[in-house]
Amino acid sequence: MSKLNFHHLHYFWAVAKEGNLTRAADKLHVSQSALSKQIKLLEEQLGQPLFARVGRRLQLTEAGQLALGYADGIFASGNELMAVLREGRREERQVLRIGAVATLSRNFQENFIRPLLLRDDVELTLQSGNLPDLLGRLRVHSLDLILSNQRVHASTEDPWRCRRIARQPVCLVGKPRGRRAAFRFPQDLAQLPLLLPGRDNDIRAGFDLLCDQFGLRYRLRAEADDMALLRLLARDSDAVALVPTVVVQDELRSGKLVEYAVVPGLYETFYAISLQRRFEPPLLRGLLKQSEDAFLAPQAPAA
Repeated sequence: MSKLNFHHLHYFWAVAKEGNLTRAADKLHVSQSALSKQIKLLEEQLGQPLFARVGRRLQLTEAGQLALGYADGIFASGNELMAVLREGRREERQVLRIGAVATLSRNFQENFIRPLLLRDDVELTLQSGNLPDLLGRLRVHSLDLILSNQRVHASTEDPWRCRRIARQPVCLVGKPRGRRAAFRFPQDLAQLPLLLPGRDNDIRAGFDLLCDQFGLRYRLRAEADDMALLRLLARDSDAVALVPTVVVQDELRSGKLVEYAVVPGLYETFYAISLQRRFEPPLLRGLLKQSEDAFLAPQAPAA
């Protein structure tokens, strides 16, 4: 087996970082044709195309994204060698890029990445947005994974891998009721001001359907797309919020909020969306092997 040509790898790395052949050639002080030839030789040696041409721009293939990760590590190791010999310091870091739908519980997101939060060798890039935008970033390999409460389906053009990683009942939560009688569902529902997810949310749609079936009209205090905002409103008002309990896990643990009732037949489902790929980052494999309880169960504070 022939040895890797690091000169060719450096040229590939420069083009991948610049995202443009012309800019990379100018930066390296070589012609575009010479640069293209070197990258072609590297692709032949690796037996994989590293770039795909999309219109007038170059886009990394899956193999190219993998090669870029290794190239980053190789050239970072070179810089580290210089730092170790000159300054006596050493640093090794892995990068994982995770996107999350903006309306997804912040607690759920933190629970998911918790195993990596205390690791000095890991750098996390966390992004939020709407699902179509995040899928666009995943498609071009600028994200490794998306956390979502919406399922997506794979197609020939979009080879998504959508895995259900957790499912939790939706509850009504509010401040402790003191000496008042225990809350009865659904009899007492119409007596309380409610904090509900926005009308486009599946939880809200299911709740409205359930109320129609019971013939109930509820008192809406506020609606919000952001689960974190619903948590704050429930904590700081006398209204009752409709949320998965992971959203208010800290308030339930401290006793600031209590669970009034589990809403029958209503669930929040959490998905991990990635591309169908042969080379999945090891950090990602470790996170996805966690149990459902790790994503949903409140974590006790450290002693």
